[in-house]
Amino acid sequence: MDSMSKYLGKWGETAAAKYLERQGLVIVERNYRCRLGEIDLIAKDGSDWVFIEVKTRRSMIYGHPCEAVTGKKQGHVRCAAEHYALTHDLFGKNLRIDVVEILKTNEGLWLNHIKNAF
Repeated sequence: MDSMSKYLGKWGETAAAKYLERQGLVIVERNYRCRLGEIDLIAKDGSDWVFIEVKTRRSMIYGHPCEAVTGKKQGHVRCAAEHYALTHDLFGKNLRIDVVEILKTNEGLWLNHIKNAF
């Protein structure tokens, strides 16, 4: 991944976190990594624990940003979420996986929050 893509990804994660906080979610952790995968953001939405994948793009040339969350990527996020839940004693808690897709162009910013994405 080149430095411009890393910058865009970090920028998108920050934009998503700010948006989610305005919606009432509390960001608990950013960039959680384990040997099974990575989760961009972990948040609390009331009593629910939310694992969030953020996808940011500069154009729609390859489709909507959420289309980049392939089956393989979904598996990595699920495994990382399960690892987090096990290591943080979340047994019996409500868990969900969301995707925040962001399109940042010269015309402005478009953001879509997909709850229970997969």
